[in-house]
Amino acid sequence: MTSPHEPSVLSPNHGTLILYQAKDGQTTLDVQLKDKTVWLTQVQMVELFQRDKRTVSEHIRNIFREGELSEEAVVRKFRTTADDVKTYQMNFYNLDIIISVGYRVKSKCGTQFRIWATSVLKDHLIKGLHPQSAPPGGKRCP
Repeated sequence: MTSPHEPSVLSPNHGTLILYQAKDGQTTLDVQLKDKTVWLTQVQMVELFQRDKRTVSEHIRNIFREGELSEEAVVRKFRTTADDVKTYQMNFYNLDIIISVGYRVKSKCGTQFRIWATSVLKDHLIKGLHPQSAPPGGKRCP
């Protein structure tokens, strides 16, 4: 397993890319499934929770400061290729911190995502099925 400070490459050969789309179609994210968890960037969390970057950053800092989660356990650097074909290292946050931030911002969209992510992981890890791209049930995001 790669340490949080060693970058990994997220690609079709190094994890599964899953499309998440909210029921209202307003939020669509490419979700990385790797090492038995879901990974999102901070920018993706901003989009997912429909909150500004400052709010998401503040919640992430508080989660670490309060000892709810260990940064080393939930943050990984992955190399990604941007549209300009350059490779960049970015922080990705696993499902544990995504859920923690989601509870703190009390976002309906975050709740919908948590339900979807839990279902995808359960299907992928327990049943061995290919993850579905549509979230099960849940309320529509405003």
